[in-house]
Amino acid sequence: MTETDTSALMEITSRPPIVFTEGRGSWLTDSAGKRYLDFVQGWAVNCLGHSPKPIVEALARQAARLINCSPAYFNEPMARLASLIATASGLEQVFFTNSGAEANEGAIKLARKWGSIHRAGAFEIITMEHGFHGRTLATMAASGKPGWDKLFEPKVPGFPKVPLNDIAALERAIGPKTVAVMLEPIQGEAGVYEASDAFLRDLRGLATERGILLILDEIQTGMGRTGRLFGFEHAGIAPDIMTLGKGLGGGVPLGALVAKRDVMCFAHGDQGGTFNGNPLMTAVGCAVMEEVAKPGFLARVTENGVYLAERLAELSRVHGCGVVRGRGLLLALDLKRPIGPALVERARAQGLLINAPRPDALRFMPALTVSRAEIDRMIEILGGVLAEVGAPALAK
Repeated sequence: MTETDTSALMEITSRPPIVFTEGRGSWLTDSAGKRYLDFVQGWAVNCLGHSPKPIVEALARQAARLINCSPAYFNEPMARLASLIATASGLEQVFFTNSGAEANEGAIKLARKWGSIHRAGAFEIITMEHGFHGRTLATMAASGKPGWDKLFEPKVPGFPKVPLNDIAALERAIGPKTVAVMLEPIQGEAGVYEASDAFLRDLRGLATERGILLILDEIQTGMGRTGRLFGFEHAGIAPDIMTLGKGLGGGVPLGALVAKRDVMCFAHGDQGGTFNGNPLMTAVGCAVMEEVAKPGFLARVTENGVYLAERLAELSRVHGCGVVRGRGLLLALDLKRPIGPALVERARAQGLLINAPRPDALRFMPALTVSRAEIDRMIEILGGVLAEVGAPALAK
């Protein structure tokens, strides 16, 4: 047990009695000095690993110059990061937020404002069953996470749901009140389920044909996680609105609402935020963008993603698990039985941090800088705990 007193913290989730005190790359160290190989990385947040040199240096350098000057004024890192994102994405307008949920909230507001101007007051945004867009009231209503339909009533209205990859169901759902379709290129919280490239291309064509907006939530898939800077690049399309978070800050709270210039219709006072676009966080975002853009970086993510998928498939064959899902370094292993929480607990005892988004699946979100030796070590530990927990007789 840790000696740190945690009793003043609200209990909003079950946490193990561990207090982490240090992190380097793919490794965390707790207050007792034990080291853990981290394949969660803050749910795909620490894209460059723990305390990477580019982020540490950017924080120190910017903190010594200017931390916050209010979003009522321009600052240099804010402007520079906006230009980097606009150039890389092809979407010309950027608004910075402090989280992915806040970025998605902004996307919902922007789409509704656009609908009030261009679609005779249309406000409904079609979203996907099992999707996840955040924990604000509007983003929870937009999400299709099981069990959330009864929380914090009354819900924000206007989010009809359809199954992922069902273009016919989506087409049937479009009506006079529809202003947009919003989805993740890969549903991470649902257990890593991909929107197929064909579905995204069909959806892009349908949205254009019907005169509605396409919003892509790239909070988990963006910033190189899939082997491309943005997940939508695999399908060869572009959204009207995109949201970023998690990896954009590499560990610090930073998100972004990104939109085509002709979609940006906020008037002065429609959107804002006390800490939004502050120089300290956006300086880190610049450092992350520069690192991910280095020659060979995304190619290594793709190569290591293929290697991790191959090693997981080998493990699956040995231990009677199912398919490996996902892309790049956002992968899941179908366990075919509800042993995920037990595996997470046993693995943690062995010094490995993994995530079970559902009882029958494990999700892997290592640093984009993970080494093959670290992948091999993860497979070795996971293989051992699967041998202990994974037998169907023990899964009951």
